[in-house]
Amino acid sequence: MLFATTTAFAQQTASLVVDGAPRNVISRHIYGHFSEHLGRCIYDGFWVDESLNVPKKDRIRLDVVEALKKINIPNLRWPGGCFADEYHWRDGIGPRTERPKMINTHWGGVTEDNSFGTHEFLELCELLQCEPYISANVGSGTVDEMSKWVEYLNFSGLSPMTELRKQNGHAAPWKVSFWGVGNESWGCGGNMTAEYYVGEYRRYATYARNYPGAPLKKIVSGANSGDYHWTETCMKGIPLNQMWGLSVHYYTVPKTWGDKGSATAFSEQEYFTTMQKCLFMDTLVTKHSAIMDKYDPKKRVALAVDEWGIWTNVEPGTNPGFLYQQNSLRDAMIAAVTLNIFNNHSERVRLANLAQTVNVLQALVLTEKEKMLLTPTYHVFDLYKAHHDAKRLSIQLNSPDYNVGGEKIPALNVSASQDSTGTVHISIVNMHPSQKVSLQTTLKDVKWKNVTGQVITSAKFTDVNTFAAPDKIRIQKFDGARKQGDQLTAVLPPQSVVMLELK
Repeated sequence: MLFATTTAFAQQTASLVVDGAPRNVISRHIYGHFSEHLGRCIYDGFWVDESLNVPKKDRIRLDVVEALKKINIPNLRWPGGCFADEYHWRDGIGPRTERPKMINTHWGGVTEDNSFGTHEFLELCELLQCEPYISANVGSGTVDEMSKWVEYLNFSGLSPMTELRKQNGHAAPWKVSFWGVGNESWGCGGNMTAEYYVGEYRRYATYARNYPGAPLKKIVSGANSGDYHWTETCMKGIPLNQMWGLSVHYYTVPKTWGDKGSATAFSEQEYFTTMQKCLFMDTLVTKHSAIMDKYDPKKRVALAVDEWGIWTNVEPGTNPGFLYQQNSLRDAMIAAVTLNIFNNHSERVRLANLAQTVNVLQALVLTEKEKMLLTPTYHVFDLYKAHHDAKRLSIQLNSPDYNVGGEKIPALNVSASQDSTGTVHISIVNMHPSQKVSLQTTLKDVKWKNVTGQVITSAKFTDVNTFAAPDKIRIQKFDGARKQGDQLTAVLPPQSVVMLELK
């Protein structure tokens, strides 16, 4: 499909320099996902009724599993989110008929039957071939509760917890390494001050033990968006050897928290504002990283952006507590821009989790009974798997502006990497909805002979995939790039995500 010559739009020019000297590794864990007991993410998403006529293992929906395996999902965060700090793990083990029920007070006030618990989650991760990331309950839990959960999952010797695990059908430990010590402790996880949380973290982390062959990667419940005081307090008050990572949460909200805006019906002004807010992630990561550098100049502690994505109003007629929203081309571009930002800051950002995987917020997968579709955001993660564990390449971008209402943002957003075979991948987002951009790229110290490409785009930024038309937005061949001498040229369609591969 030759967008470069067939799209009748005005054209601007841009220049890019890619330095072939490899930098740090872009951790695959930047491309992680999030599965909370919220709406239809777990129940009726991953975990379905026994009578549903889809491929299943136990009650795990296998078409969803296969779709996520295709994009090499590296990790999955669970059980929340806000739900994590009212979740008591022992309620979710043992015979399902004997597990106590509870009320999910955060998300719709529905009854949680605990049929999906620790064993079910870890079986899901085994099927996905990904690492589990567990968020422990600090808000309403106890130090002993987290300590015993770690022991139950990770200890191979003789103890009450290992005996209980064996009674429940799993002889060997799972050796889970990623552990969040609370979630949003400044809000739904306890409404704590930063100073109080630091004391709680140190106490909980002390008793979350490293068992043989199972060293923990403990992640501090970090800041809400631009709360730099929280980051400063945590970095100052927690010993570096007691934490693997420090989190930050940021959601792109098109309008306001009271009226977030529609997922499918929005103007160009609202589209522009949304992309502007998405780009704020670069400012956040830069400023939080600068604070971390004061206390950790060697960058031992990862910045973990373990909740991010667009948050709009729910779809009309759906439960407001279930956070079900459609997923448009705009959302694909938000995903691509954000992942480019993480790639470019990957010396510090080494874990991230899009919220959420199935049927909630910026989902990769939507389901409706037996039907399943892949969203535009899913296809971005499919394209960007080329960056997993590749070496980051430095870039210098000179982009034209995209102007609306007297304000402007750069039209282009880029990251680049080189994989273990020497292949270079350049991911480019053109945020301008009506102008294509001619990009001239200089490649320093890069040996290459040919270029191929793939693209995600559509006629309107409001376009979505539906169960009636599930492939409206998908990955397509891109023929708009050329080798001209030592230069790479490409004509980028409006409102597009392009991945170029140089061999």
